[in-house]
Amino acid sequence: MSAGLPLRLARAAVFAVVCVLMGVVAHVVAGGPVAGRTAAVGLAVSMAAGLPIAGRERGLRVILPLLTAVQAVLHVIFSTAHAPDPVQVLTGHAHGLTPGFGMLLMHGWAVVMVAVWLAKGEAALWGLLRRLGARLVRLLAVWPAIPGPRRAPAGFAEPAVLRTAMLHRGISERGPPPARAR
Repeated sequence: MSAGLPLRLARAAVFAVVCVLMGVVAHVVAGGPVAGRTAAVGLAVSMAAGLPIAGRERGLRVILPLLTAVQAVLHVIFSTAHAPDPVQVLTGHAHGLTPGFGMLLMHGWAVVMVAVWLAKGEAALWGLLRRLGARLVRLLAVWPAIPGPRRAPAGFAEPAVLRTAMLHRGISERGPPPARAR
């Protein structure tokens, strides 16, 4: 299943907003300032990075490296925006361009957290779209005004509901043992 342009734009926008928000929070918590226009530039860069991959479902294997690259770019954008001397920015000697341990920790935290969150959201979104598509096919199959019971065409079974690992582990089969036949 592939996404049309409106869904693609919406998915890329969610990716960009979440990525920039987490990057800004991580950058500020680690001690770096971020101006509004700098965040807007980061949003445009993140949107441009997310749009090419927004056409179909993506997993953690695609999302995590992309987020790592985007967070690195956002760090450079946020750090160069408040550098005092443009010559230092060009030579790479501006304060903050080489991230310290706190900055790496905050950006790394943002990358992992957002990647997992977006991967779970991806699975939920595409699972929902598949289920809605299957229900729509079943509804259209029984729509004609022909009297009598109807069945959905073969091969259009509704996909099973996928459970997350957390929910799956939360399901317990405790209780008394089954009664033995005597």
